[in-house]
Amino acid sequence: MKRNLLKYSLILSFSLALFGCSLDETPIDQLPENEAYKSPSLIYLNTVANLYTEIGGSGGGNGLAGTDRGIYDLNTFTADEVMLPTRGGDWFDGGLWQDLFKHNWKSDNSVILNSWNYLYRVIGKINMSLDKLNSLIEQDPENTYLPVYKAEIRALRAMYYYYLMDLFGRVPIVETATTQISDVQQSTRSGVFNFVVTELQESIPYLSTANSSKTGEYYGRMTRPVAFFLMAKLALNAQVYADDDWTDNNGIPNGTATFTINGATKTPWEATVAYCDSITALGYELESDFSANFSISNESSKENIFVIPMDPINFTARNMNLVRSRHYAHGKAYSQDGWNGSSATKEALAIFRKGTEDPRMGKTYFTGKVKGPDGNFIKDGDADLEYKPDAIALDVSGTTFEKTAGARMAKYETDPTAQAAGQLPHNDWVLFRYADVLLMKSEALVRMGQSGDDDLGKVRTRAGASSRVATLDNILDERLLELAWEGWRRQDLIRFGKYTQPISDRPTSAPTKTVFPIPADVLSLNTNLTQNPGY
Repeated sequence: MKRNLLKYSLILSFSLALFGCSLDETPIDQLPENEAYKSPSLIYLNTVANLYTEIGGSGGGNGLAGTDRGIYDLNTFTADEVMLPTRGGDWFDGGLWQDLFKHNWKSDNSVILNSWNYLYRVIGKINMSLDKLNSLIEQDPENTYLPVYKAEIRALRAMYYYYLMDLFGRVPIVETATTQISDVQQSTRSGVFNFVVTELQESIPYLSTANSSKTGEYYGRMTRPVAFFLMAKLALNAQVYADDDWTDNNGIPNGTATFTINGATKTPWEATVAYCDSITALGYELESDFSANFSISNESSKENIFVIPMDPINFTARNMNLVRSRHYAHGKAYSQDGWNGSSATKEALAIFRKGTEDPRMGKTYFTGKVKGPDGNFIKDGDADLEYKPDAIALDVSGTTFEKTAGARMAKYETDPTAQAAGQLPHNDWVLFRYADVLLMKSEALVRMGQSGDDDLGKVRTRAGASSRVATLDNILDERLLELAWEGWRRQDLIRFGKYTQPISDRPTSAPTKTVFPIPADVLSLNTNLTQNPGY
């Protein structure tokens, strides 16, 4: 029997509360095959709904964000915004975190392998569902709801390929669960880019316009605004994704592409504006309070577009990032864990302090002395716990502030009722939100030679920050000020041609590092695949 490229199995049970459904029919693991797909609700449950449990992770290496040792870490700790400093016996892990920050990773890096395996594992499950839906459509070609289900998971699969393309560049496109390993071929990055664009564009007309960050039927699901957001990202980064030789031009992306929207040909910048405007037309707007998007009850946000639903009782998706960042005593004050790890870099702090300190500084980072839930300063032994932002370095072992160096993550409100020692809170993890839409539009307008002041100004005004002219440099800074800890910094720096530039504790790296290597384990299983340049 031939081995398939992907190892996967269907999730056989599903929490219906995730979507606010009232299905009372028995899930597939308790039904024979001929009974499992006999009604629209059972078909949806067993081909679509079960896929959404994968977006968040319950353990390291899984999920699009919220957990550790996976996609979020590749996008965060390889940029210039956050590091995991070695603190004596803590956070060395064989040099793993230092290698990520210094761009010294190799093809056997465990975080890189975790990310590849997770993305393709979910794609494998989606392909199984698509194969089943195609079979059902073939049996009932006049059916009207099956194409809608199919479009939803085609768009979901496109999102996973978007992440693969962004991280690894040249990856195989596998569209059916019956594909054999001997038939798998590696696509160019531009080929994957065109595939993702086509899949999303063909799916969008079938998708609901509902806000999937709201509790109810579409909570946490792929909807039209989510797809529009992905299309805006694809257009904004088209010069990167359409560039099949990212080692030339000193690492500055120079790919070319066009988009077709409503029959009209658009440049990538025009397409970015069009998709951003499509999201605005659906009623999204900025919250008056920046922090409301990350509050314990952030499902009421008018700004959030796509989230990982979180609930200590009903869901298993975790947010490890507050726990990983805060000091041991900080977590203990809430009867939760603190792993005393991730901290803001000197480069990030400098951007927040440029001119007058940005009002989002205290809403993004814990600095100085910190109060606990009782309103008193948290104690570290007999002394007050005091974070030292400017003492940060990649290795602070043996220094006076070994345990307290660095500004820590404060963006998500601490939930005192969180379970699993703080990893299962009520705050939904925010993947896409409207402030990013405004900043994408501002950047696209500036790149077209037009003014992006209005859209940039909306974001800064909401934050209580002074006005700034929308130049590319100011927009890149603003993207950190607004989106720190949200997993976009690596992508932004690559688009601006600045990802490989030297910063504190890291020398200049090669343009090859803008794409991660194909994991060595994957290459050993499939001789059709070749390694990315420079590895």
